[in-house]
Amino acid sequence: MSKVAIVILNYNGQRFLEKFLPSVIQNADACEIIVADNASTDNSVPFMTQVYPEIRLIQLLHNSGFAGGYNEALKQIKATYYILLNSDIEVTPNWIAPVIDLMDANPNMAACQPKIRDYHKQSHFEYAGAAGGYIDWLGYPFCRGRIFDTCEPDTGQYDDAREVFWATGACMFVRANVFHALGGFDAQFFAHMEEIDLCWRMKNAGYEIYYSPASTVYHVGGGTLHKSNPRKTFLNYRNGLAMMYKNLPDNQLFSTIFMRLVLDGVSSIKFLLAGSFKDIWAILKAHFAFYAMIPRLERKSPKLLKDIYPKSIVLAYFLKKKKTFREL
Repeated sequence: MSKVAIVILNYNGQRFLEKFLPSVIQNADACEIIVADNASTDNSVPFMTQVYPEIRLIQLLHNSGFAGGYNEALKQIKATYYILLNSDIEVTPNWIAPVIDLMDANPNMAACQPKIRDYHKQSHFEYAGAAGGYIDWLGYPFCRGRIFDTCEPDTGQYDDAREVFWATGACMFVRANVFHALGGFDAQFFAHMEEIDLCWRMKNAGYEIYYSPASTVYHVGGGTLHKSNPRKTFLNYRNGLAMMYKNLPDNQLFSTIFMRLVLDGVSSIKFLLAGSFKDIWAILKAHFAFYAMIPRLERKSPKLLKDIYPKSIVLAYFLKKKKTFREL
């Protein structure tokens, strides 16, 4: 069993493997590298077997999304820590050791993420994780360094290692025994929000989630589903509701979800003004899909957590014009 396994879940990402796998190999620090292919239909598998035969390749029979794909792959990998790494990420020298050292020093730390910068605008934080994730009381996620579509330049303002609410699935260091003990990702989510749900469950179980600024990676983003894709709209809205249903304490559950449903309806106005009728339909479908999911969603001892942002990030950003984390 290796101490650290870098696991890249790939779906039709040959172009990213060609571009970014060399940086992972160069900076693997003797860690095991595994590529788990999620039933790709491009030439990813022939590429890996021909160009990188020395790298372990796990071929999954069906595309069960980010959540189900990682669950299936990680059952086949023995390690103390997993690094779940998107195929569209460029790593940097010494990106592993600072995070592992931080987790070794704190056995209660279940997951940690590095600093996530934008590959195309490398002076700025990237949307999917930035300097660590948070969530408001209505279930809207945001990050230090990124609120909605505003990504801040990295000027060192978030260079402190600290506890956060969630770590991005784009580059998540996770303690393997905790991942498996909690059942891994919820495969019903397929993709999007599954890492926040997992981190929330980790916190409900008494674990901590951290951000380490001593490690930096660069993320392309949108490699599988662009943020303007109605499928992504559907998954984000459905999974956001499912995540809250699973993790909110009883005394907040129905009132909070009702408010979220109302705000989801209000958000449709934005899509209406933009002429994005497919996104409006995606939100409507997401709500009905959530209702259908309820009988299958497990609630395991949800608690009132102190580190949920107690105000509305929507009001702070759109009405009060607070565009950066430090203004909250």
